[in-house]
Amino acid sequence: MLDIDGTLIQSYEFDEKCFIDAVKETTGIDIESDWENYPNVTDRGILETFISRQAPQYSLEALEGIVKPIFIRNIQQSIEDKPALEVDGAKAFVSYLLKNEQYVVSVATGGWGETAKLKLLSAGFETEGLVLASSNDHYARIEIMKSARMRADPTNRFPITYFGDAEWDVRACEQLGVNLVLVGERGNHHQRIKNFTSLDDALRYVK
Repeated sequence: MLDIDGTLIQSYEFDEKCFIDAVKETTGIDIESDWENYPNVTDRGILETFISRQAPQYSLEALEGIVKPIFIRNIQQSIEDKPALEVDGAKAFVSYLLKNEQYVVSVATGGWGETAKLKLLSAGFETEGLVLASSNDHYARIEIMKSARMRADPTNRFPITYFGDAEWDVRACEQLGVNLVLVGERGNHHQRIKNFTSLDDALRYVK
């Protein structure tokens, strides 16, 4: 099970900016971006907390209805100006997993599904047949992960290894009892890889 932003794609910074700009454009409010203090660091979860903290005049449905299209537009413009880049080796890693019958592959992202697909395509990933769960499905990361698992493995037969990059990935995997491999330098975990340039290094933590 794979996260996207910061895990497969070098998109964390521009994705964050596109989101903050979309909220400002649609509401006129500068959203507090201390994500570590948000209970659910997903696109929908962030809006939910934004409402409770800063914008009680909105319902979640109404706010999502105005922010999401602007965010999608911002992402489209960003990747048109500068295509998204993979985390080193990530495309080859995903391609290997998809072609190997030993693995069942899914994507669980806190972003909305529309922008997730835009970024994956921009970075050159194979997306055909890729099982994806996103903030379209739920505001909570653990529920998104459960959705990804159900779609990829409805019989619940296989153990999960999750590749993520942030502290909220660590917390979600702890809650679900999921084996975690942290990618990059943003979080703290005993199983960590810098990137996917070494297939052996990435696969040695998979259960």
